[in-house]
Amino acid sequence: SVNLQMIKSYLKKTVVGMLLLLFAFWADAQINNPVIWNYTAKKTADKTYELHITASINTNWHLYGQGSGRELEPTTTFTFIKNPLISFDGNVKELGKPEKYYDKNFKAELKYYVNTVDFVQKIKVRSAITTVVKGTVNYVVCNDKSCLPPKDVPFAISIGGK
Repeated sequence: SVNLQMIKSYLKKTVVGMLLLLFAFWADAQINNPVIWNYTAKKTADKTYELHITASINTNWHLYGQGSGRELEPTTTFTFIKNPLISFDGNVKELGKPEKYYDKNFKAELKYYVNTVDFVQKIKVRSAITTVVKGTVNYVVCNDKSCLPPKDVPFAISIGGK
């Protein structure tokens, strides 16, 4: 016959092992996704909106701002899918407190954000119809030891209506 104590011990070890494995997956997800994105639209006037694409950045990580356009420089960029119902009013603006430093590798002053940054794009809709603005944000995030590879995150923001 099988000893009941052996079964209890085996089950306890199995449960603890599974919990440790789940924690490891969760911890890895936190490290590999140190930025959480939030997307909202704010109506500012008739047929005029601000798209807010807000990054919440984990402690000890920083997110690079929109760059100078130099090749290979770590930056955050936005690509919007064409939508005939909207027009863009200017470029994406950054709202936050940038930190700046001179990077000898890029021979340029780079700026980055810690904790949070709000990227804002003004748009105008052609009519009071509801539509969706779709696109992708590409970004680079680093800590004091390393950087993660550039990452693309698609987004969709509902606009319009009454």
